[in-house]
Amino acid sequence: MTTKDNELYGVVPIIPTPFTEQEEIDEEALRHLVEFAIAGGIGAACLPAYASEFYKLTDDEKLQVVRVAVGQAAGRMKIVAQSNHPSLKVAIRLAQANVEAGADVISLAVPRIFSLPEASLKVYLSEFLKAIPDTPVLIQDFNPGGSSISVPFIQELMDNHPNFKYLKLEEPLCAPKFESIIQATEGRIGLFEGWGGLYMLELVPVGIRGVMPGLAVADILQRVFTLRKNGEDAKAFELFEKIMPQIFFSLQNMELFHYAEKELLMARGVLNNSIARQAAYLPDPSSVRYIRELNQRVLELLSDETYAIRPAEKVLA
Repeated sequence: MTTKDNELYGVVPIIPTPFTEQEEIDEEALRHLVEFAIAGGIGAACLPAYASEFYKLTDDEKLQVVRVAVGQAAGRMKIVAQSNHPSLKVAIRLAQANVEAGADVISLAVPRIFSLPEASLKVYLSEFLKAIPDTPVLIQDFNPGGSSISVPFIQELMDNHPNFKYLKLEEPLCAPKFESIIQATEGRIGLFEGWGGLYMLELVPVGIRGVMPGLAVADILQRVFTLRKNGEDAKAFELFEKIMPQIFFSLQNMELFHYAEKELLMARGVLNNSIARQAAYLPDPSSVRYIRELNQRVLELLSDETYAIRPAEKVLA
């Protein structure tokens, strides 16, 4: 595998982890989700990330969902395998197993359970990158306690590790930082925005490579991204504004996001339940009604030929 063969671009959604009523991983439902992404024109998808409830999965389950996704995609869509763990040793073990399973790109979140100086993070990330030197790596940083990794740190990692190819940052008001990274790295690091794609219209002109939202609206956001990239700004804003209420409401709380995401996937005919592992968000009746209202608006949008969204067919009988 070479980094040249694995360019990521556009919308790279996070695939949620589907569960049975007994809260076991539902492999058949996971295969449906992969097929839904492919049918929607998605070129790459990521799992198991925060939006996949990775923090509720055992290490073996994390590897399991990647194996299922790689097998189902069968080369039709790239699989970005999230290999998060606060222990470097365990993170490397997960990454190497995911490479062996056939993942196209490995993703790793900067460990942020406790505050660490950049010197400590440098050791952690450098050793991780060295452990899988022939595989492209996407580093993700979300730091609730402060700023994400610095531009000089990013540049140093890139200079020392050719397989550091992508960076996903999740923070507001990040356009100036993205511009600084692009300038410092001469565009050699592909930048992705998280936060459900909330800031994509601001950041596409800056030069981001893509966004990493939830799966349920990925095909719509792919259309928005394409319109904005092609300079069709009015159409991009008009379409994005149609789904903004759904994205904004669900991002108030990560566990709420799981519920809203799976409810929309149910409404789109992809999942047959919205079960999240406990502890999970228990929505109040007004939230349930509002989410259903938002989901109905998304369904109406998908049926509107004005926006030329590539249809993703239902996969449930």
